[in-house]
Amino acid sequence: MTQPVSPPRDTAGKIGPAGRPATWRSLSARADVRTLSLLGVLAALVVIGGVTKPDEFLDTRNLQLVLTQASVIGVVTVGMTFVITSGGIDLSVGAIVALASVWATTVATQEYGFAGILFTAMVVGLGCGLVNGVLIAYGGMVPFIATLAMLASARGLALQITDGKTQIVTIDSVLRLGERDSYVLGVPPLVIVFAIVTIVGWLLLNRTTFGRRTVAVGGNSEAARLAGIDVRRQRLYLYLLSGLCCGIAAFLLIVLSGSGQNTNGNLYELDAIAAAIIGGTLLSGGRGTVTGSVLGVLIFTTITNIFALNNLQSDVQQIAKGAIIVAAVLVQRRTARTA
Repeated sequence: MTQPVSPPRDTAGKIGPAGRPATWRSLSARADVRTLSLLGVLAALVVIGGVTKPDEFLDTRNLQLVLTQASVIGVVTVGMTFVITSGGIDLSVGAIVALASVWATTVATQEYGFAGILFTAMVVGLGCGLVNGVLIAYGGMVPFIATLAMLASARGLALQITDGKTQIVTIDSVLRLGERDSYVLGVPPLVIVFAIVTIVGWLLLNRTTFGRRTVAVGGNSEAARLAGIDVRRQRLYLYLLSGLCCGIAAFLLIVLSGSGQNTNGNLYELDAIAAAIIGGTLLSGGRGTVTGSVLGVLIFTTITNIFALNNLQSDVQQIAKGAIIVAAVLVQRRTARTA
């Protein structure tokens, strides 16, 4: 006798109407709530800044400064979001930014002008990402170890190139990008680049096969392999993407500071991971959100700005960041249990 066909069920065993899994609707609803919650936190911080230092915090120049500062770490965070979504980690992003910034500001590089600096920064970022990707995807190394080795190597090479000295940029076309005269309708060029990277990152993760493969690899790499996805190649591409974002961020940092230093990008890896986590990207992989990560960057940057305006010590700021990260992880665990 023919057995009755069971209606489609989601991973939790719940039947969805019209054969559609309820899981996707619940995930979408939670994502909307999470985004609204982050917007609420950001709005609360703006109110706090406006109340404590109304003349300074709400000043147009200060708001432009907040967005500009968020742009550099924001670009890095977009790349980090992809890596974490795939179930990996990249501890070397800050060191790659430092190496790319000093390599792009050497005297020999600056002889090629604006194009030389931009091209060198991006190539160095891609090169470091390629090494990470090959070691992890084809060398079988654990991402934590491979990127930790890159962190140490890139920092050491950056120090060797600069000999501990600051390399001053002398290219006027690069320096002008950081001046107010180059603002477009009051928006700094660095913020525009950040916005473009964010949009491209969102489209890549949510509207392309590349994004679906990234989520699949992070959710279950073996199932992804059996489904026909080249998991190793996908991981290589993801670390290349992270390296490219580091190269772009290095160029933005050069524009912002007008120099290249081996200390650039210090603790960027922690800030990027933290922003991605509080934005809703799972450390275990399988779920990522570029929008949430960007909001996380804006939250941390706003906190830093408020603390600076109120002359609060940096150690208090770090404690506040740590508390936010712990709270975000606890919320993620609670959400995972109820999924």
